[in-house]
Amino acid sequence: MHRSFAPVVTRRIAAAIGLSLAVAACGGGSSSPASPSTPVASCAAGAVVQGAPGLIATRVVAGLSSPLDLQSAPGDRTRLFVVEQAGRIRVIRSNALVSAPFLDIAARISSGGERGLLGLAFHPQYASNGRFFVNYTDRNGDTHISEFKAPSPGGDTADAASEREILFVSQPFANHNGGGLAFGPDGFLYIGLGDGGSGGDPLGNGQNLGTRLGKLLRIDVNGAAPFAVPPDNPFVSRAGARPEIWAYGLRNPWRFSFDRGTGDLYIGDVGQSTLEEIDVGLASRRGGENYGWNTMEGTRCFNPANGCSPSGLTLPVLDYGRADGFSVTGGVVYRGCRMPGYAGQYFYGDYGSGMIRSFRLDALGRATEARDWTATISGTGRSIRNPSSFGVDADGEIYIVDYDGEVYRIEPSGS
Repeated sequence: MHRSFAPVVTRRIAAAIGLSLAVAACGGGSSSPASPSTPVASCAAGAVVQGAPGLIATRVVAGLSSPLDLQSAPGDRTRLFVVEQAGRIRVIRSNALVSAPFLDIAARISSGGERGLLGLAFHPQYASNGRFFVNYTDRNGDTHISEFKAPSPGGDTADAASEREILFVSQPFANHNGGGLAFGPDGFLYIGLGDGGSGGDPLGNGQNLGTRLGKLLRIDVNGAAPFAVPPDNPFVSRAGARPEIWAYGLRNPWRFSFDRGTGDLYIGDVGQSTLEEIDVGLASRRGGENYGWNTMEGTRCFNPANGCSPSGLTLPVLDYGRADGFSVTGGVVYRGCRMPGYAGQYFYGDYGSGMIRSFRLDALGRATEARDWTATISGTGRSIRNPSSFGVDADGEIYIVDYDGEVYRIEPSGS
């Protein structure tokens, strides 16, 4: 287990299972356009601060129960939606927590450790059709991707009886369930699934195209029921491969997101015992990436421990070791309007250490302008202890979800 939401000490001991690895560094590259800042005259989110101001985190709400995800409905500037692990979705309206849950399916799920209500995505046309999708583990620990509907998309209550199962995945172990959901710029739903659990990928799921585990899936929820496979998925014509697979070689993708400016896909993949990694699927590649697990853990060999070949693998743009953290939380690229100097900067964190950092992807696909924001955003008192997710509002401003029960907004200092 390596992405447990149990106390940090317990999770760290569990994360250490596996072999002590010999180091074999391998390199790789890619290409992506640079993202220069764009001057902004006005911004609905607040006063515009040009250049690269100092950043702080302003607490928006407290009192949540083990929150794991934050999303905004397309075009909705009045609300944010927060996923609680035990099976509820809560609404934040006008910087205040609405008392009644938007959705409560706690009776249907198993919660605790790495299980629970794990992810949320709103349909691109949610304002007109009221459709949204969740990722949860049932009472047996198996994964369900289900659609629900809100009778009134502008209201604060969804219909818990409207569940329509889109996809079911049997889970062999209790950990590494992934949990992320996101609609891409193409309008298709992307689903992140871990390798099935235990330690070291004992079933070999990461490199097996015949299973959904250890994969990023891409499906069309507007096609045939329960879903259709987009005809341009990379493995749709390969014998023995699941046609819904978009990318593979993932251990436990904990939060992925699309850059609103470029369409590039950023994935935080939790490591085994040595390295945490950030992977990037460039929009120009059109999928099919093999991110390496369990041949490699980050940029080091894992199986075998020495002499592995990186040929055909898409290596992470960034990884970090145990001195910095041990459970990466994938983040988001800033495309808001308040701080145009940070446009294109990717913010991410580490659940175990509380670290918050950022970098920018350059024209060659390399992580540049790396900065550590832990002391400034979280403050000397380390108010954000266990960042479990990042999210953005309709204006593109960034929020940090703390598993302790709070939501913070990143803002320019002095604002």
